[in-house]
Amino acid sequence: MKTSTFTYKTKPISIICASLLFIAIFKLPIEFYTILRIVVFIGALLVLNSFIDKSVSWTIVFGLIAILFNPIVPIYLYVKDYWIPIDIVSGIVFLMSLISNKTNEKDEVKKDKKTKEFQRDKIY
Repeated sequence: MKTSTFTYKTKPISIICASLLFIAIFKLPIEFYTILRIVVFIGALLVLNSFIDKSVSWTIVFGLIAILFNPIVPIYLYVKDYWIPIDIVSGIVFLMSLISNKTNEKDEVKKDKKTKEFQRDKIY
């Protein structure tokens, strides 16, 4: 039985989440923050899923972000001044994941090329 896997790019997800987190610094209506929780929670889970086999530290970081921005059982800090550094750090983490994911993709491509060269050059 053939299993299908859902593949997705994390670059647009990380960019959207980071930009929303940086916009969240400003004073906005409460509806924006509700949508922010949902988008960042889903984005953190998707990025976490892409790092789950590659890096334990990124998995833990995005797991914490998913717990913090959890819309099902929300964490309320009640003071916006507490959320501003959390939003900034979380946005920076999403942007850093772009760089880390890019280096992981390059390493995988190099590994694939080496194995392909070895198999192609093999003499029977």
